Amino acid sequence: MSRFEGKVAIITGASTGLGPVMAKMMAQEGARLVLAARRLELVEEVAAAIGADAVAVRADVTVEEDVAAMVEAAMIRWGQVDVMMNNAAVPGVDKWIWEQTVDNFLDTYRVDCMAAMLCTREVLNRSMLERRTGSIVNFSSSAGWDGMARKSHYSAAKGALRILTKTIAREVGEFGIRCNCVVPGAIGTDLMINYMKRIADEQGKSFEDVEAGLVAGVPLKTFSTPDDVARMALFLASDEARTVTGQSINVDGGLVMS
Repeated sequence: MSRFEGKVAIITGASTGLGPVMAKMMAQEGARLVLAARRLELVEEVAAAIGADAVAVRADVTVEEDVAAMVEAAMIRWGQVDVMMNNAAVPGVDKWIWEQTVDNFLDTYRVDCMAAMLCTREVLNRSMLERRTGSIVNFSSSAGWDGMARKSHYSAAKGALRILTKTIAREVGEFGIRCNCVVPGAIGTDLMINYMKRIADEQGKSFEDVEAGLVAGVPLKTFSTPDDVARMALFLASDEARTVTGQSINVDGGLVMS
């Protein structure tokens, strides 16, 4: 398939985890890519593996000037932006609510919600509104549905991102632009594995016991892979989903049935 032939996409958080997986999949389907992350050397490796159709930029997506430069890179190279993948995220530091700090809460919110606003605003103003076309995909978390203990900062930000998705979809629909949200549960990435190892150490349990506990409430009894989540994201970004907007789609083995 070549769902993204002739299209230009920006992917944030493109240095590790889900970002590089989506980048490679989109490139295989014809996309030209701007790949952004704070660690330039890592995102350069991803871009180099793809080739001439991928450009790496260093961007802190909570900084307006960095976001503007990221979108400018796409406009200079290809003159348009068709897809905005707001994938950048941080977990913050796990704290009980009675331990929570303003800095931890707001630093997490800036990356996990506000950054999606900044990136969306920029691509709308630079390309999508004028061309009356575009697809924006945000990335929330199952923690943004029901909350998660010791993650008030992260849960609140990811829940707000789903509402931001709906609001954007309502505002830009008349311009032929869509906005949707992918909501993964646990994904089998290094970040998740490290989290399970930490919980195992804290609770004096084996890694296997922690893993089993996390999937116990999942109907399919398995974690999603980055490929699973990427396939949903690419569908929402593509014209195959042309009448899908304002939706939060769970990719979590059935953990949340909204």
